[in-house]
Amino acid sequence: MKTRDRIIEASLQLFNEQGERAVTTNHIAAHLGMSPGNLYYHFRNKQQIIAELFERYAAEAEQNLALPEGRALDLDDKARYLETMGATMWRYRFMLRDLEHLLASDTQLAARYRAFSRHALHAIEAIFQGTIDAGILDARYANAEVLALNSWLLMTSWVNFLCTTMLNDAQDDLTPQMLRRGVYQVLAQERGLLSEAARPEVEVMLERLYSPLAAD
Repeated sequence: MKTRDRIIEASLQLFNEQGERAVTTNHIAAHLGMSPGNLYYHFRNKQQIIAELFERYAAEAEQNLALPEGRALDLDDKARYLETMGATMWRYRFMLRDLEHLLASDTQLAARYRAFSRHALHAIEAIFQGTIDAGILDARYANAEVLALNSWLLMTSWVNFLCTTMLNDAQDDLTPQMLRRGVYQVLAQERGLLSEAARPEVEVMLERLYSPLAAD
């Protein structure tokens, strides 16, 4: 692995485990066993590392949200969207947890995020419209724009909800199961809008994604 990629992967690990605000470039360099000067050769500061991580997150999310080419959307596509969404949320969970702080600290990142967020909303709306056109959701009741907005709000606020409401203190760890529950919540909003033909398979997806959230 190239040194630049090693720095990115180590930063992502430390940000996820400890929180972005608790990690400095010196911590990242020490974790990798390199001098701070070597790290600064590749990234002048932590903001550049975060910007690079965001670009990777955005590219992965946009790729995951692409519509199938040359055919209608089907339930296999729906399952893929859900699985890749959960994986991306888990991989970049620090960004979702600390999003408000990250955007307030970097005006360029904030502008880039606004553009990405709007593009993602349009892509998700197109997916929902595809599920309506394919007869997975009942066209009489389903509204692609409303479902896209609700889904994006759930996805981008889920990690913050877990940290502020479900975890007892900062030492508690997020788990992949907690993130999967967020994906379940996105799918569960469609339960009353499903066509009868799609309902059995979607119910299986819901059962697979469900994970209880215990709170004191």
